[in-house]
Amino acid sequence: MPTNFTVVPVEDTPISNPDYDEAINKEENKEETCTAAGPNSGEETPRETSSLISTDHDDSIYGKNMALYEDEMDSTPMVSSLLNKLANYTNITQGALEHEEAESEDGIQRVTVNGPQMGTFIGVFLPCMQNILGVILFLRLTWIVGTAGIMEALAIVFMCCSCTMLTAISMSAIATNGVVPAGGSYYMISRALGPEFGGAVGLCVYLGTTFAGSMYILGTMEIFLTYIMPNAAVFEAKSREPTGMQNNMRIYGTFCLVIMTLVVFVGVKYVNKMALVFLSCVMLSIMAIYAGVIQSAIKPPNSQHRVCLLGNRTLQNSRFDKCEKTELINNVTTPTQLWKLFCKGGIENATCDEYFTHNNLTEIQAVRGLLSGVISDNMWGHYGQYRDIVSPERASDKSDESHYVLHDVTTFFTLLVGIYFPSVTGIMAGSNRSGDLRDPQRSIPTGTIMAIATTSIIYLSCVVLFGACIEGVVLRDKYGKSVNGTLAVATLAWPSSWVIVIGSFFSCCGAGLQSLTGAPRILQAIARDGIMPFLQVFGHSKSNGEPTWALLLTAAICEIGILIGSLDHVAPILSMFFLMCYLFVNLACAVQTLLRTPNWRPRFKFYHWSLSFLGMSLSLSLMFVSSWYYAFVVILFSGCIYKYIEYRGAEKEWGDGIRGLSLNAAQYALIKLEEAPPHTKNWRPQLLVLLKLDSDLGVKHPCLLSFTSQLKAGKGLTIVCSVLEGTYMAREADAKLSEKNIKAAMAKEKTKGFCHVVVSSNQRDGFSHLIQSAGLGGMKHNSVLMAWPANWKQAESSLSWKNFIETIRETTAAHQALLVAKNIDKFPTNQDRLDEGTIDVWWIVHDGGLLMLLPFLLRQHKVWRRCKMRIFTVAQMDDNSIQMKKDLQMFLYHLRLDAKVEVVEMHAGDISAFTYEKTLVMEQRSQMLKQMQLSKTEREREAQLIHDRNTKSHATLNDKATPTSDRVHMTWTKEKLISERNRHREAHMTVRDIFNMKPDQTNVRRMHTAVKLNEVVVKKSKGAKLVLLNMPGPPKNKGGDENYMEFLEVLTEGLERVLLVRGSSREVITIYS
Repeated sequence: MPTNFTVVPVEDTPISNPDYDEAINKEENKEETCTAAGPNSGEETPRETSSLISTDHDDSIYGKNMALYEDEMDSTPMVSSLLNKLANYTNITQGALEHEEAESEDGIQRVTVNGPQMGTFIGVFLPCMQNILGVILFLRLTWIVGTAGIMEALAIVFMCCSCTMLTAISMSAIATNGVVPAGGSYYMISRALGPEFGGAVGLCVYLGTTFAGSMYILGTMEIFLTYIMPNAAVFEAKSREPTGMQNNMRIYGTFCLVIMTLVVFVGVKYVNKMALVFLSCVMLSIMAIYAGVIQSAIKPPNSQHRVCLLGNRTLQNSRFDKCEKTELINNVTTPTQLWKLFCKGGIENATCDEYFTHNNLTEIQAVRGLLSGVISDNMWGHYGQYRDIVSPERASDKSDESHYVLHDVTTFFTLLVGIYFPSVTGIMAGSNRSGDLRDPQRSIPTGTIMAIATTSIIYLSCVVLFGACIEGVVLRDKYGKSVNGTLAVATLAWPSSWVIVIGSFFSCCGAGLQSLTGAPRILQAIARDGIMPFLQVFGHSKSNGEPTWALLLTAAICEIGILIGSLDHVAPILSMFFLMCYLFVNLACAVQTLLRTPNWRPRFKFYHWSLSFLGMSLSLSLMFVSSWYYAFVVILFSGCIYKYIEYRGAEKEWGDGIRGLSLNAAQYALIKLEEAPPHTKNWRPQLLVLLKLDSDLGVKHPCLLSFTSQLKAGKGLTIVCSVLEGTYMAREADAKLSEKNIKAAMAKEKTKGFCHVVVSSNQRDGFSHLIQSAGLGGMKHNSVLMAWPANWKQAESSLSWKNFIETIRETTAAHQALLVAKNIDKFPTNQDRLDEGTIDVWWIVHDGGLLMLLPFLLRQHKVWRRCKMRIFTVAQMDDNSIQMKKDLQMFLYHLRLDAKVEVVEMHAGDISAFTYEKTLVMEQRSQMLKQMQLSKTEREREAQLIHDRNTKSHATLNDKATPTSDRVHMTWTKEKLISERNRHREAHMTVRDIFNMKPDQTNVRRMHTAVKLNEVVVKKSKGAKLVLLNMPGPPKNKGGDENYMEFLEVLTEGLERVLLVRGSSREVITIYS
């Protein structure tokens, strides 16, 4: 049976103890004081916190129930606290509601931040409808239908609507992949594709929105000056000089822009309050169109709008009242106003236009009705050239007469695509209000796709209905001159054409205000991200949050669009910017889908990478179809912004898809590289740079990094490493600081590569591990670059030169090349420019051709570009120096290297007394250092022996009960026995023996070679800017390591800059292509 236990806590405290009570009171007072001071009081640095992570917890709850995790509570939150923060998370809006001011009862103005409260219909569907349906629908769609025909117009509308629908699907997937803060499309693209693409596309969205404002203002002025108050024009619009109308648009458009800018500057709340009115105008206008179509089908069309044709030429009926040549007034034939336009004089002796004389006048209905059969005439296109007369037939005549309706531009299919596409933009109006939505992840996909579907149906139906109801010449009459200056779509409206005119006017005004409201906030969001330093000033705002500077820049750019003076010329410009934006939205979704990153979990499931790719392809195609030269300009602009952000922008890590794509590409490339070693033609030095740090953990030799950048020029792999002695737990902070200092030095010296600092028990093991394991897969180093250990003779410890020699041995064993720069601090920096000089190569032994490849690589850099290359080789007594020189010149010719060749003869002379004495001094010094080291070791051993004896005596007294003890048996190998004998022999060597010793003959011969070769090198290359020399290998017997250092010192003595090179025994340069 289970047993139930009840645990009752019992406090082990005295019932009444004055001292205990006083102690408790002091402790409570202390806690109250700390609480009042705050958690960050004093000199302590406050901890970094997140908006979703709270480290506050109640000890009374967590202290008893979760005591096992009490150490983690200071840095990680409890699940209940995290869920509470997530449940109460709200978006701080960047939209218009954030900046509205509310005046309280006491008269003090306060900024009120309204919480997200808009649903799908109000927050997404209606704003998208208002932005999509606008100026093109009322001013240009009838002209597009009449010019392209119903079939081609349907193709244009279908292509553009398909592009926006596919983009909306991709955008819905991105928008539902996590919480979307305020910022809309720019935020989504930048976080999905990274700061470089985000900044470029963000500026495209901003410029597109700004030029959309220009287009809406020009549309507003066109409606005002053409259909509402034609008499308000300042300049007269002549038929041969269309600039008169453009000048009127520029003047009135600038005036309208100033008024709209002031409205936005005073307060966005007025724009928001008028938004519903503007949207109502759009909806009423569309309803009037459909009502007119229904009326034309039920009731025969009236004679209010009629078109007068002279033969097959369409006349402007604003200059005459009757479509007749003559009329009877009191039984007298009298010429009409139309007669006077073409004839001079009376009826009897009139001189008339020949075409007027031979052709009759015909008057037709502008709106023939839905069932009239006019749809067959408007089924196919009627494209025309500039100054052609609008006529019912496809072939038309040219004329300069002002009383005909003329084509004001040469029309073709791609032109119509560019003009129409702005009518389907505005699909991101809902996502731009993401901060004001109650549930953006549900509202944005539903509202946007519903709005696109609705507007697509409206556009497709309008194309068919316009072609089925309105006469073709009226459709092709862009400005309604054939119907007495009436808007072409307004001829179809019911109950009055003024419904369309007034509705379209206010619709364009509202869309212009929305553009001037939204564009500055996009620019402000880009500026506040800090990815483009030159835009920082536009991130500032007024006290109420209004982006004042951004609004001024937006108005200035908008004025540029207005000065163009033509809606048809501005429309393709903003089409390019929006198409570029849509292209990258689709690209972002396709990349995220194909990468399958763990964080890609959209709630919107109806997407696929193929749809995104199709939308991206369609966007790119529409760019070049609309205007190929504008497409190139926008692509070049985006590319420049991308490179600028990459070069100067702030470093941002947003977990974007491009970074994931780079990781996948890098993984694939590394796997491919590992399949086979690189060919000789592809070989280049992949450097592992071994740096030494000073006491402050700074780079000891910055010139080594300069030389690295000069040798590499950013090509290939560069790994800059250093080693700290100790344990990682104890020196973790030092390792991070060292890595930071090395990265700063690399940036200063323009060294492109990777940085790595390891902590090891000693530098010897650290460098060994780096040589073995640095790099990844096929991207591993093949060469090691290090500095010569300066002052190795004066160093108290021999570790510096011993580590140096062991590094040489390990690089040789790993089949890696080794470059040792001597006098590295005298090497030129990247800011230096060497005058004409030479880079001298002393080719003693062939170790793969690295000696000849290095000068070629150095001369690619601007520091060494003026230097010439010279190659010296050494001939012995039995060599034919003349033939050697010819062979070497031919070899360099096949290698395509431009260098001067010289063969130096070295005769086998007797060993000089200087060489003998120098070798003797070297060996005596080496022996004395060993004696000093042995003496120090013997003293340490004697102290250890005394300590062991004392320890043993104490152990004997304490362990008398133990009669026996364990015996340790030591096994002596042959090598250990010989080394022990040598150690005893060296230990008993006296100072007299050292000074009476004779040098080893092998060392004498080596010293002789070093001295003789040094004499020749100094004689020939004393003034060279850099000397490259074969580095002899270290001795196999480690006992001669110090002598080896002396040989290298003698070999390079008297030279300012020396690079000792030891190849990897593989060919690195070839004569073959």
